[in-house]
Amino acid sequence: MKKSTAGVGILLSFFCLLLLGIMPIICNSRPDRGSALGFAFILSLWQLLFALPLFLHELQGGARGVFGDAVSGRVLVRLGIVNVLTGFMFGLATWFYVVSIERAGAVNAAIAIQAYPLFALLVEMVLLRQKKSPRQLTLTGILVVALYYLGTGGRWRIEGLSVWFLLALCIPLLWAIAHVLIREELLTQPISPAQVTFFRVLLSTVFLGGLLSLTEPGALKILFDAELLPFGAAMGFCYFLELIIWFHAVRHIEVSLASSITTPWPAVTMLLAVIFLNETIAPYQLVAFCFVGGCIYLLLTAAAGKARSRDRALDTRPTIDRSSGN
Repeated sequence: MKKSTAGVGILLSFFCLLLLGIMPIICNSRPDRGSALGFAFILSLWQLLFALPLFLHELQGGARGVFGDAVSGRVLVRLGIVNVLTGFMFGLATWFYVVSIERAGAVNAAIAIQAYPLFALLVEMVLLRQKKSPRQLTLTGILVVALYYLGTGGRWRIEGLSVWFLLALCIPLLWAIAHVLIREELLTQPISPAQVTFFRVLLSTVFLGGLLSLTEPGALKILFDAELLPFGAAMGFCYFLELIIWFHAVRHIEVSLASSITTPWPAVTMLLAVIFLNETIAPYQLVAFCFVGGCIYLLLTAAAGKARSRDRALDTRPTIDRSSGN
């Protein structure tokens, strides 16, 4: 890997780190108008608007993907089912994101959401039957204990476990399941990341808009709230931009390295929460953050080492000389 190329990937990963840290602050800085579900719908709608130009540009550039003539009806049905399922999951996760940031607090929710690698590991074990090393399982156990400590407010008593913190933990769980499904489609089916992003956001927006119409009649008028719209636009833009930058970052560096760089993003949220939201950071939050961040970093390091060992084994595998007829 060239240093200049790696440098680009590292720089892009730092941009992702900043965007991830800023989003909870934008979410909790919005005016107290409308529900969490309504705001989730607004930010998803803005995200869809930002995703549309890239989607159309790719089509005009000749990248047909699922619109190609060679795509069979069976493949389209499979892609449709996966997109509907993941769109529902991402829509639900967006709603939970807004609610948990609001109720559990920006810092607690940020640390909970940071536990994504834990759920990715569990989903891979359950759905893909992938075996994990004793080191990975040990770090996962420590991570669970640290999250429990944070969820109980540093008191260790189960009666103090926050429901909103548990809701925040549902976000990386939904992300992990959806990402596993999407990755399989990207590897095996003719669909591009831009198309996946657009369809995912489109279906999430439809889901959230339908749910909002059913549960809060007349709530769609929130779309014309001049005070709330800028915050929805800012959230939608940051969410979409982080996703696009991430895709480009992992084209230059390994996913494990990019993930390691973005691991401390709750620290950015902590700092900004103190400055802009007047939140006080408790000692137990700092302790939990150190343990969670440390475990995730070591999990990513273990995954990177495993990948390097597999690559070396492939590189040193003897080749067959087919020219000799053997």
